[in-house]
Amino acid sequence: MEPAAPLGSVIEGSLSQGLEVRLHPNVSVEDMRVGKFVVVQGLRSRFFCMLTDVALGTASARILANPPEPSNMFLQEVLSGTGTYGTLNLTPMLMFTPKAVEEWASRGDGKRGENSKLKISPPETLREQNSKLSSASYQVQSSAEVELLPVKTIPGHFSQVYDAAERDFRIVFGWEDDPHRRNFVIGQPIDMAVPICLDLDRFVERSNGIFGKSGTGKSFLTRVLLCGTIQRQAAVNLIFDMHSEYGWEAVNEGKHFSTVKGLRQLFPGQVQIFTLDPEATKRRGVRDAQDLYISFDQIDVEDLTLVRGELNLSEASLENAIILRNEFGKGWISRLLTMSNEEIQEFCETKLGSKSSIMALQRKLTRLADLKYIRAACPHNYVTQILEALDGGQHVVVEFGSQSNMLSYMLATNVIARRIHASYVRKADRFLQTKNPCDRPRQLMITIEEAHRFLDPATARQTIFGTIAREMRKYFVTLLVVDQRPSGIDNEVMSQIGTRITALLNDEKDIDAIFTGVSGAQGLRSVLAKLDSKQQALILGHATPMPVVVRTRAYDAQFYSDIGATAWEDMADAPLFKAAEAAKAELGL
Repeated sequence: MEPAAPLGSVIEGSLSQGLEVRLHPNVSVEDMRVGKFVVVQGLRSRFFCMLTDVALGTASARILANPPEPSNMFLQEVLSGTGTYGTLNLTPMLMFTPKAVEEWASRGDGKRGENSKLKISPPETLREQNSKLSSASYQVQSSAEVELLPVKTIPGHFSQVYDAAERDFRIVFGWEDDPHRRNFVIGQPIDMAVPICLDLDRFVERSNGIFGKSGTGKSFLTRVLLCGTIQRQAAVNLIFDMHSEYGWEAVNEGKHFSTVKGLRQLFPGQVQIFTLDPEATKRRGVRDAQDLYISFDQIDVEDLTLVRGELNLSEASLENAIILRNEFGKGWISRLLTMSNEEIQEFCETKLGSKSSIMALQRKLTRLADLKYIRAACPHNYVTQILEALDGGQHVVVEFGSQSNMLSYMLATNVIARRIHASYVRKADRFLQTKNPCDRPRQLMITIEEAHRFLDPATARQTIFGTIAREMRKYFVTLLVVDQRPSGIDNEVMSQIGTRITALLNDEKDIDAIFTGVSGAQGLRSVLAKLDSKQQALILGHATPMPVVVRTRAYDAQFYSDIGATAWEDMADAPLFKAAEAAKAELGL
């Protein structure tokens, strides 16, 4: 295999500021794109780098003062590569040593060679070996065999820079059929047809975020990731589907109207849909959706605190709500809504409440009775039914239908999530006590949209989602937050976001929030600013070994086939599926 042609030579740089590379005369600066990956072959190490900036340089100020005429192509060609040249700014991300690469090269036939270890050699021999390794046809069978090292040094002057090859990406990001990890292909580099994988085990063990301004495809990217966790069985999912985009089907963006399949159609035996608006769900043609209702006795003062802005509740009203709850218990809302003025007056005289505040609270809480999914009392505990489905390995989508205003969305999600939090804390405590693998809770990932409404600095410490983001990892529950305003999320919560997948953002505050606590953020900011408005994202954090810009996978028929999803029509005709659905209906599941 012929060695790849080098792009340029390292001329200066530092560990903190990155490397500056001068392009060779035969390399066009227009072929270099921000976000591109290259490798620098040092004397003893191979550096995997991201291109963060492109610039033009000149050997003399006289050329700038007296540039050649546009028609003088001969002089332009004479100066090109000598008097004028292109430069690149590179940020080293990872490094691996020739010793490891030499061992991999000896495994080209899948066997360990006897002379696989690199012997100590003089610098001249090392340089020759490194030159050969830059084109060696090595093959790695598993990413578990590869040790990637953080960058603690930089290559020397005149080290050669090469395009990153497919084998380099395989070493860094792994591949989908790795038997040691649940890798899932999220996309490809912007200039190569090489799969970029996320480690789903690492992805689900911490809370994560998908960010981007409106119209950049956050929902499509979220569906891709949810399909990955379902296919790879990395976690069970609870999705609060504010706009009914994840359960059955969603509208595809484009000039012509079309729809894409939701999770229930792709994984009919593994996904259940619960709806807070049964009529709207039926009108959309959703099959087998289960009704979901919430009763007044399931709503606590904490839930009202979250929606105080939507209900226009004062601090005094919330304080009196606590007095009412302490007096009447779980049924305090039902009792309050039926109290007369005389009863309120009598209550305030005996319990030292404020009549005006309680009457205002009564008046404003009547809005809750107008929500379609609210009942005075429910004979059936629907939240327990959701928990049983999750415990059984089923993925649950909660659709809101016409109840997608912020009051409905924030109230229902908080009520359901609080009970899931309490359940998982009990399960985790039991598991830690017994150490029995059978008692280990299933890893749960909760997906919420408009996350800044739940996690803003004023309410993040009071809402259950703030608690989950900060400390529920040890209880096997994490969040997947989808938002277009990351600057609205509390900094402490953002610091707990393990993996951040970011599409195009324009607001400086939002960009600053994305890079909270990230080293080398300045170079990555320029990369983020140059993303396309569609189907491109910057991924950084816990689930990937280094920041990477990808062209995300398309959510289309090819994707359905790649993940091995079974069409609903095929499943619905299968006798075993019919029997299972009948049994679930009989049990009320």
